Amino acid sequence: MNMESMDLYAGLMHELKNNLGLLAMTIDGIPVTGQPEHDHRVDEARLLCQRVIDRLQQALLIYKARHQSITPLVDAYSPRDLAEELRDTANSLARGRLHVDVQFADGVPEIWFFDRNLVEMAMINAIHNALGYAKNLIRIGVSLQEGMLDISVWDDSGGYPQHVLQAFADRQPYRATGTGLGLQFAKLVAEAHEDRGKVGELRLSNQDGGALFSLRLP
Repeated sequence: MNMESMDLYAGLMHELKNNLGLLAMTIDGIPVTGQPEHDHRVDEARLLCQRVIDRLQQALLIYKARHQSITPLVDAYSPRDLAEELRDTANSLARGRLHVDVQFADGVPEIWFFDRNLVEMAMINAIHNALGYAKNLIRIGVSLQEGMLDISVWDDSGGYPQHVLQAFADRQPYRATGTGLGLQFAKLVAEAHEDRGKVGELRLSNQDGGALFSLRLP
């Protein structure tokens, strides 16, 4: 495929993303009726629409990364503010279907240096995945681990299937059934952050009966 064709595909993905954004706004405008069957279907349509938007945005950035490395726009940001905004986003998406909370470990710094836009995109994708599997609870955590800022999303889904953990550990490429485009994107975001020889990383694990997505930034 030549560069002209590839740019055409990228342009089409961008147009689709924008159109889906308009559709998401329309769905958000549908009022709650109090009828569980109706409201549940509207919520499902809204979440699905947002997931597709996220996937297209991630696909565009991964496409760009194949031609030039992702250069994060690093600046000083508050990890607490980010985590609280992620909680609010998750609560808005959940619409009372489950509980979302935030835990800050002792010693979390007031500021950290990272690309807020890229990190937020990766974390919101993790939240969308958690919303699809959590039973009652999603927990956003912020801590320091091995000298790096650790931002995590845990849910009480019962944990990642073993084949997902194995595929991620083996660095298998994206497939319809596999580690997923969102995980590839989050891994690219983590590894784009580097400081004094330390490189960011993405970790997946099962902990306390649930799935733990952990983005570590140097």
